[in-house]
Amino acid sequence: MNQKAVVAGATGLVGKELVHLLLINPAYTAVTLIVRRPTGIAHPKLQEKIVDFNRLEQSDVDLAGADVFCALGTTIKKAGSQKAFRLVDYEYPLALGRMAKAQGAKQFLIITSMGANPASRTFYIRVKGEVEKELLGLGLSALHIFRPSLLLGNREEFRFGERISAVLSSILSPLFLGTLKKYKPVHAETVAGAMIRIAQKGTSGIHVYESNQIVQA
Repeated sequence: MNQKAVVAGATGLVGKELVHLLLINPAYTAVTLIVRRPTGIAHPKLQEKIVDFNRLEQSDVDLAGADVFCALGTTIKKAGSQKAFRLVDYEYPLALGRMAKAQGAKQFLIITSMGANPASRTFYIRVKGEVEKELLGLGLSALHIFRPSLLLGNREEFRFGERISAVLSSILSPLFLGTLKKYKPVHAETVAGAMIRIAQKGTSGIHVYESNQIVQA
């Protein structure tokens, strides 16, 4: 197979796992990373496109026939404001979605969040829900939305709240049964692996995967 993958958010927690798994997957013969600056990764089938995300739709990134993986995301603390957070978690993914639609991408796969809801009073959850809603309206041939719970993995920055939650979740893990399964923390590598396996099925239409479904994919 000669599948083409394009990854946005390649330096993030899930993005790094996606890149690693795509590069070792023989089904993908070309992997393009959309990045602000060089990652330093070298591989025969890897290409990097350095872009200004504020003008993403004016870039020369080729998405035609590609599996487009969107792992863009930040935190309000890191972004510095709600406005800056919204830019990364809403505006950029939506711009990428519009490009995917316009250029005829094969599939668009995006990570949002458990509980994503455009009507939520919680800013983070509301933004995730809003970007889902807008992507749903684009008419993409295949849209796969992944809603993981707390993500586990080695982050570059220390997040005290997440570290405490991860420890507590590990202790309470046996209690995440039945309807509580979707609240169980999931490793970034598990999410990345599920995204690639689902992409390789080539299923058209709209699909939403809750955290427990991601683990089982």
